[in-house]
Amino acid sequence: MTIGVLLVDDEQLIRAGLRAIIDSEPELTVVGEAGDGAEVPGLVAKLRPDVVLMDVRMPAVDGIRATGHLMSTMDNPPKVVVVTTFENDDYVYEALRAGASGFLLKRARPEEIVSAVRTVSAGDSLLFPAAIRRLAATHADAGAGQDRLAGAGLTERESEVLRLVAKGLSNVEIAGELFLGVQTVKTHVGNLLAKLGARDRTQAVIKAYESGFIKPVG
Repeated sequence: MTIGVLLVDDEQLIRAGLRAIIDSEPELTVVGEAGDGAEVPGLVAKLRPDVVLMDVRMPAVDGIRATGHLMSTMDNPPKVVVVTTFENDDYVYEALRAGASGFLLKRARPEEIVSAVRTVSAGDSLLFPAAIRRLAATHADAGAGQDRLAGAGLTERESEVLRLVAKGLSNVEIAGELFLGVQTVKTHVGNLLAKLGARDRTQAVIKAYESGFIKPVG
């Protein structure tokens, strides 16, 4: 099954480099390109990409607004991975809050870019715990405590799983940590996403930090 990718970046050289990487993989294909976020809604509606590689900073409509528009107006939006020069950019955090499934640095190796596309296309999130922790430290409500998520009704086990998700552990790794079956972990993750109203693991982690459920350190 071919994974269609839309490239969105105001620098043609960056788009050309990404196209070369994506099109070199037999199951990946670039379905289109855009030089600004303003072009994204129309191209997504026309081309129906599975994944959008979205520059976070663009002159007219940036990646945050473009991502938020897709997530708020489409019933089945594509997965968005924002592409940035600096991982500690506040724009990255805002794009993740808007619904992006993760981010990539522009200096990422080709195999990392390909892996990212495959990962989000499969329904998983790109979690970079250290980077998200640093970004969350400037946004989290440090005094909120766990009570801000109490209304979500997470069970003790779901709370454990959420903390491990925030550390960047995969379902397999969480299963090993908690001595559970992988399918059981998947069920817990699905339940906690539903209770938190989170589209994916990245959104759940952001909610955990911003609520004070998890305290950023440093």
